[in-house]
Amino acid sequence: MPVTLKFKKSGHGAPLVILHGLYGSSDNWITIGRKLENRFTVYIPDLRNHGHSPHATTNTYQDMVDDLRMFFTDHHIDKAIVMGHSMGGKVAMMFAAEYPEHVTGLIVADIAPKSYNKNDVPYKTVMEHELILGLMEELNLVSVTSRKEIDHFLAEKLHNSTLRQFLIKNIHRNKENYFEWKINVPVLKHALVSITSGVSGVWFDDRSPILGYPVTFIRGLKSDYISNDDLPGIKAIYPEARIIDVADAGHWLHAEQPEKFIEALLSVV
Repeated sequence: MPVTLKFKKSGHGAPLVILHGLYGSSDNWITIGRKLENRFTVYIPDLRNHGHSPHATTNTYQDMVDDLRMFFTDHHIDKAIVMGHSMGGKVAMMFAAEYPEHVTGLIVADIAPKSYNKNDVPYKTVMEHELILGLMEELNLVSVTSRKEIDHFLAEKLHNSTLRQFLIKNIHRNKENYFEWKINVPVLKHALVSITSGVSGVWFDDRSPILGYPVTFIRGLKSDYISNDDLPGIKAIYPEARIIDVADAGHWLHAEQPEKFIEALLSVV
């Protein structure tokens, strides 16, 4: 069953819907949204099991697409540019393929239409996700009294301080004043294989080539989520796709190089 997504909205103009990635939320995209609100009505939903949106028992791509379809209906969005980062990029690709009549453009930030499952490719990022969700599940938040303690716990195995601070943004205090994760850790951990492997080239086999709307992929050159080896697979699905590189940016390119990301985005909308 679809869930009703919490969201942030700003600006005026043609609709632009921004979909965050795994562990993300609408909060991560406020800065980008503000830079676009003079040209677009910007909608930034929290996907299910993230941010302030409801927790659900499943977290498949079909679930997220169904949620987004209901979001379009509830907010009377007939057509929109749909942009997604990482997991949100796969949601955007799937939504656009299933509902092309509601899409005026597709922008995918640093994710390819391929499987990232460790059984398909030797991919270190999948192992990192397993580690992250394992640590989140292991951490006894009831006994924690400060965010510094949480950071210290995560730092034992996660040495990237930027990543740790990004994850800690998912912490809040509940009504009993205990810390808890905003994201639904057990469900996301259970869904990890489908999240990393879903919306791959195989899924597009009977849908390719896709030519009904303009498509742009924006990748960080320090990221390995879209390599040069992935470009033929992207072009097989989206023959007219534009590929834009953002220098000095990794996977979280919109946070690492916001001005360059905005420049890339505005060059295609």
